[in-house]
Order: sequence, then structure tokens, then C-alpha cells
Amino acid sequence: MEHNSTFPIKQNELDMLRDEATSYLKSIQWEQSQRAKNRDNDGKDESILLYLSRANNGSSVAVTSVSKTILALKKRLLPESVAIPIHLNHALFGVQEGITLGLWIKDSYYDASGLSTLYENRSALDNAGKREYESKMQTATAFMLFATAYKILHDLKPHASDDLSVMKQKFAGIPEVSLISPLKGISCQLFYYDKYLGHPDIIKTDQDVIDFTVVYFEALIDEIQLRKSTLEYTETIVDRAYKLENSDFAVDGWNNVFQGTAVSVEFNKVQFEQIVGNKDAKHFARRLTERLLSYDFEAKKNPFQELGGFMPVFMGYGIPGTGKSMLIAAIATRLKEHSENLEIPFLFHPMPDTIVSTFQGGSAEKMVEWMKPLQDPTRLIFAPIDDAENNLQERTTQGVSAGVKEVIGVFLRYTEGAYAVNYGNSSVGLFTNLPEMLDKAVISRVQGRFKIDGARNEKDFVDQDYLWWRKLEDTMPNFINMDNPEDYNFLDAQKVAKNLGEILEKIDKPTEERVLDTFEKVAKKYDDDDHMFYAHLYTEIQKIFPFFSSRDVRNIQKAVSLRLTDFDLEPDWFENPEIYFKKDYDTKFGMLQELMRTNMKGLDFSDIRRQEVVRYLDNVATIADTDFKRKVDARIDQLNIETEARARFEKLD
Repeated sequence: MEHNSTFPIKQNELDMLRDEATSYLKSIQWEQSQRAKNRDNDGKDESILLYLSRANNGSSVAVTSVSKTILALKKRLLPESVAIPIHLNHALFGVQEGITLGLWIKDSYYDASGLSTLYENRSALDNAGKREYESKMQTATAFMLFATAYKILHDLKPHASDDLSVMKQKFAGIPEVSLISPLKGISCQLFYYDKYLGHPDIIKTDQDVIDFTVVYFEALIDEIQLRKSTLEYTETIVDRAYKLENSDFAVDGWNNVFQGTAVSVEFNKVQFEQIVGNKDAKHFARRLTERLLSYDFEAKKNPFQELGGFMPVFMGYGIPGTGKSMLIAAIATRLKEHSENLEIPFLFHPMPDTIVSTFQGGSAEKMVEWMKPLQDPTRLIFAPIDDAENNLQERTTQGVSAGVKEVIGVFLRYTEGAYAVNYGNSSVGLFTNLPEMLDKAVISRVQGRFKIDGARNEKDFVDQDYLWWRKLEDTMPNFINMDNPEDYNFLDAQKVAKNLGEILEKIDKPTEERVLDTFEKVAKKYDDDDHMFYAHLYTEIQKIFPFFSSRDVRNIQKAVSLRLTDFDLEPDWFENPEIYFKKDYDTKFGMLQELMRTNMKGLDFSDIRRQEVVRYLDNVATIADTDFKRKVDARIDQLNIETEARARFEKLD
């Protein structure tokens, strides 16, 4: 997200607030509301809720001490130990640091929003002033609690167990959140945090203290995210970021990267050699992995972006059963293997099937949550959307759910626009059998496209069979009593291509009728190596396909750039990462420019430009027509069935 400004959080300013934070951990007072006492238990373990609601031992105001509870836990869990065990210490320190940072954020909001002045003059405020004061007080409290919880997660999440599901099962939610004032907000949260810590069923080991702390403060962030739409005067929260000095921690509005510290999803390993046919797709996938791996973590940019050869959004399309899922797994496998070899963090981040929610607004939130990690510059990210037509369907189609529209809205915002940040370390891949069903605006975001068409000739089919019976041959030699081809070595046709020129059939003219007519009409006025040829062609195409726009022209330009950067990285760069991958950004950029220059010597710009324009326009026309053709074919099938049924029925008579 673009910011007007980023403010430093200075360590010495935090030092001045640490005593105040410690005093809250030593002692706070809280009076439970009636509602929290009588809270419905949602089918959760009743004993825990009952325990929380009776937490005051009958008196109306309770005084609690988190630090005393931690000491009591130490005695209960590790009676022999003299010092506070490391996990308990970690948790206590994490919460203390979180509160300290929350107090700093609260003070900063007071000053930025003008709440400090209102606070000083609070006894003399008129009604409007009082309302503004109360409203800003709530926002300050919410932002303070958010920042506190966020810092606690930042510090403790690395020490928490990978699987928190058991702890989440035990956790019965936060009975109440108070936003009346910062003091009340912090007292309320520490009160319930403390009560949970004291419950014998929640904490069984010292590791549980860290796990519970993470679960509790994650829940607090969720509670605040739910309420943030009701808060006013949030401009000074949203328009700036705060970065802690000497640390990678930053508070950036209400953004929560932990919603997205997405963990890599497991996948089956697939090598490109196991995929038959799909030459175009395999070549594209290989280029994609090489380009992603060139990302520079220090400079936070990718030299291929500057050369014009990087694709933040791409699309693979083809009929069912041609290997889309295998291709997704093969890209992930290749990226993971190279990343491990180069010691680079890698995230495989497929879109979940459950992204479209039945609740209004729910889909947008889930989609933001899914897209957020794509802005993390600290790892390489491959984010495939399989069966993309389900979640990104043309919005104007009858019966498209509100959820799908929300998902598309978020997708468009995050792929181009104010929210779109692309460092060149993440790529979203749309995979679909039905590209014509995808929303037009979504398709226009696609900067690289390839066909996934499976086996296309006898060599492909003989190889597909070979991959199957070879396993039988391994277990039972001589069982396969058939002759091998005379003039063909198995899998030779599956070798990767050197460049796109080898794969693409030479096309000089469009195949689609309307595009061909337009092409020939324009060719009578201009030669195709004349710049005006294309300007004129695009104008004419727009008359036939009104949705054709400047973005399509940019996509064509991108396709030409991809061809110009269509060269192999040297094999020894992978074997010895020091030669290229571990070099600084400028050196890498220089090495790639050199390769590009060598590669371009054999290419003809006007040739490539014509080929890519023809390919793109044919594609646009096909996608536009297929939907209509499919409906017509379905109607013909229906009529044929009815005619046949009638004929058979008459015979029965």
C-alpha cells in the first residue's frame, strides 16, 4: 500500500513507557459486565466459561496480576526450578513488550488525531466536542490493543507450536472487549488473559503458555478487525506506517501480515519429465521459475522486472484432463527444490476452495487474507488458482453470487491499483478449462498465457504409455512382450525447448475470420513493419471487440518483452549459486542484459511483434466466441436428443 509517510518508533521512547507496561502486568482492576457473566457458551466447554464468569469471587471489582499468575504457574509446572523457565519468561516479556509498543502507538494517535488537545480541554467541551472526544478515545483504544496484540504475535509466533488446533479447541473466546478508554481496554484484556492462564485445563506445560498467548492475542486482533468498520477518525491510522528501529516490525494501518504468515501447503512432487506434451506450458513454467529465482532479497526487486520479462499474473488454459494440476505441482516442485538449494524461503500458496463465503462481506475479507501474503518481500511465492472460473467468473453473467463479485473486486485491486505492490517475488497463476467464463477485467490482468493441451501427436502418446508400462517393466522384467519404436527414443519429444521460437508454429496471419479480415484490410493501407499498421489495427479491432483496451495493448507489449527475454540462464549458475544468484542486484542485472543482447542477435523485432499481436488477437476472439458457441452446441445437443427421442417413441407406437 502506498503511504504518505513512515514514522520511526525509537527504542529510547519505548524505554520510557516500559515501567507503565510492567505496572499493568503487576496489577489491574476490572469489573465484569453482566453480559460477560451470562455469556452464551456456543457449545464450548461450559466449565471454562463458568470459570471466567465467576472470576471475581463474588465481588464486583477484581484485582488481578499476570506476573503473579506466571509465578504460580512456575511453581505448579516446574516446582524444582529456581529461575523462571524460558517459555514462561518469553511469554511474559512478549506481553510486556507488546503493551509498551501499544502505549507508544496510543500516544502517537493522541497527537496525530488531535485527541491530546481534546483531552486537555475535556471539562470545557460542548456536546459535539464530547462526542468527538469519546469517539477518538475508542479508536485510540482499538488501535492500541491492535498494535499490542500484533507485536506480541510478531515476537512469540516463531516460538509457538506449529499446530495450535488443540489449544484453539480449548479456548472459549474473549468474553468482552472494552474500547471505552485505553486504561479500561488494557485492563479488560489482561483480566481475561490472566483468568485463562490460571485455569488448570488450559495450561499443562510451559510451552502451552506461549501457545495460549498466541491464540488469545490472535483472537483479540480478530475481534478488533470485526469492529474497525464502526470506528471513526481513523485517517491518521490508515495513511501512515510506523516502523520499529533496528527491527523488521512495522504497524501499517490495520494490516495484519500474520493473517497471512501463510504456511506452505503440502503438494505431491512432480518433475517436468513426467508431463507429456504441453511443450508451451512446460517452457513457460521453466521460464517463470528462473525469473522468480532471480529476485534480489536485499534490493527487494527483480532484474527481470526491469528487462520486462516478469509476469505477476499469468494464465494456463486447456480442455479437462490435459495436466493442469500436474503442471501446478511441477512448478511448485521446481521452485521448492531450487529454493532449498539456494537457501531461499519459498511459499506455495494456492487459493483455497472455500474463498467464496455465503456471508455478505465475508468473501472480500477472505480474499484480502489470501492476497495479503503476496506482498511479503521476504520469500518467493507461487500462488495458483485452480479452476479459476469458479471464483473469478464473469460478473455480468446471470446468477453470479455477491461473493464472487467481492473476490474479483479484491483481486483487481491487489493486481493493479493503489494496493498493488509487486517486488518481483510473487506470481499468481490462473488455471482454467473455461477461459471464456473468466471475468473480462480479470483476463485483462493476465500478462502471460499458455495452452495446456496435453498429448498432441503419436510421440506424446507413445511416451504417455511408456511412463505407465515402464513401472511394470521395473517390477517384472520381460513381462512387456512388445516391440519398441524403431526410429524414436522414449521421452525424446518431452525434452524442454530452447526457446518459444522452437514451439510456436510460424503464424503470420490470424486464423479467426473477423481478425483476419481486419488484418488484411489494414495491410492494404500500411506495411506490417510500419508503426501505424498496429495503431490502425487496434482501432479497427476495438470496433469489433469493444472491451479491447489500452491494457490489452500493454499485454501485447509484455508478450513481446517476454520473447526478448526468452533465454536460458547458464546451467553452471544453478550448480554454483555464487556466480549469479548470490551476486548483488546490479551485477545480476548486468549479467542478464548481456545474455539478452546475445539472445536478441538472432531475432527480428517486427517479426516477433507481428506474431505476438496475431496470437493475442486470435486468443481474444476465441475467448469471446467460445462462450456463445458452447451455448449453441448445448442447444443443438438438446434438439438432437429430442428428435431422436421422438423418433424412437414413434417406433414404439
